[in-house]
Amino acid sequence: MSAVTPKKEEVKKPDVISRTFSGVVVSDKNDKTILVKVESVKKHPKYQKRYTVSRKYKVHDEKNEFHVGDKVNFVECRPLSRDKRWRVSKNS
Repeated sequence: MSAVTPKKEEVKKPDVISRTFSGVVVSDKNDKTILVKVESVKKHPKYQKRYTVSRKYKVHDEKNEFHVGDKVNFVECRPLSRDKRWRVSKNS
């Protein structure tokens, strides 16, 4: 018995799912980079109390159009520098 190998057009690659976040710009001092704070609400596993967790992301802003206090949406992309792996999405 010979194993049947699938043809190249039959093999499907999984769709790439890029992560998206939205947050508030807390710093715009770097050139083409903004620092965005994202807050999320978590629930304690034992006590069921809700609490806020925040994290800051370095996001690429090509045109330097966003400033402190602006709300932005950003998506995951290829590494642009040591810390930057995010880019401002088009619909912001």
